[in-house]
Amino acid sequence: MVLIEWRNEFETGIAEVDHEHRELIALINELHEQIGADAPHNTVSDFLGEVFAKISAHFALEETVMRKHDYDQYAEHKADHEKLLDDLRDIMDEFDGGADTNYKAALGAAVRDWFVNHFKTKDARLHKKLGV
Repeated sequence: MVLIEWRNEFETGIAEVDHEHRELIALINELHEQIGADAPHNTVSDFLGEVFAKISAHFALEETVMRKHDYDQYAEHKADHEKLLDDLRDIMDEFDGGADTNYKAALGAAVRDWFVNHFKTKDARLHKKLGV
């Protein structure tokens, strides 16, 4: 079972952003499967690192688009990006530290919240504001 299903309502109308959103969802769903299948620690750790790196790069792209268009809610949108990255970093640190935490649930909650709520609110507003 996948963690996040792609929905048309996630589309921003910005081709590069939508492409990266789809790639991130696929990667996150793969990580979710690996955690659920009790994959070896190093496999999950590598996936967490890859997810973090790709999300960071994606946020940089979105933030470049926002700055280019002098987006009026840039600071708030960027702060939302930083919160997810902080949450993911905490999950990674706990996992690598061997803490007895339900990583599947923690990762799922952080990422699902961002993809569903962030896409529907902040990314949807960005899309409307830019008129794409």
